[in-house]
Amino acid sequence: MKQTDLQYEARISFFKTFWAKPNKTASADLIHLFSDCIQTASSRTREYLLFRDPENKFHPSPSTLSEIFLMTYIQRSSLLNLTDTFNCTAMTPEQRILLGAHWVWAVLDQPSKNPRIQIAVQVFHLPERTEENVEEVSLDIYSDIMRMAGMDVVERTQAERMVEFCSSIGRDCYALFLFFGRQNDEGNIYGLLSNNLQAAVGKCVRINQVFIDHFFKGL
Repeated sequence: MKQTDLQYEARISFFKTFWAKPNKTASADLIHLFSDCIQTASSRTREYLLFRDPENKFHPSPSTLSEIFLMTYIQRSSLLNLTDTFNCTAMTPEQRILLGAHWVWAVLDQPSKNPRIQIAVQVFHLPERTEENVEEVSLDIYSDIMRMAGMDVVERTQAERMVEFCSSIGRDCYALFLFFGRQNDEGNIYGLLSNNLQAAVGKCVRINQVFIDHFFKGL
C-alpha cells in the first residue's frame, strides 16, 4: 500500500472516531465524501507546491496556495452535495487576524443546522514562500482592531489566537494546522489536529510554526 493510501485510511479512521451517528451507513458515506474532498484539494494544491518557473521570476504566493486548496475543496464538496452536512466558512481578513483561522469546517446536526463539531484551520508555509513581514503587519492590524473593540491587546502568535478561539468554543472545536510543504519535503501537505493545545499555553509554551513542526519529527 502506498504512503498516500495510508494517509487516506488514517483520515477515514480519524473521522470515524468523532462522527458517530445512529445511521452508520450514512456516516460512512459522509466520511468518505469529506475525505474525497480533502484528497482532491490536496492533490490540486501539491501540483502548485512543486511548480518551478524556468526563469525563476514567478512563485505562487502563500495566499494563492491557500485559496487553491479552499476553492478546490468547496468546488468538490458542492459537486458531492456535502455542503448541507459539512459546512465550510472562509474567514474574512479581520477574522483571520483576530481568530487565527483561515477557514472553519463544521459538522452540522440535522435538521437544526447547528454545528456539532468544528475544525478551525490554519495554514503554514515554508519560510522561503512566506511574504516578508506578514506576521508583523498582522500583529499591527490585530492591535488596532483590538483597540477599536475596546479590548486589551495581548501579544499572541496567530497559532495561539486560533488555539484560544477553539478553547473558547469547547472540546468539540478542533485546531487543524496544515503545512503546505516542510523542509526536505516541499511537495507534500501535512496536518496536525488537536483539541488540547490550550494545555501548552497554560504551561507558557510558545505555540508557533516551529512548535507545531516538532510533532512531525521522525516522520
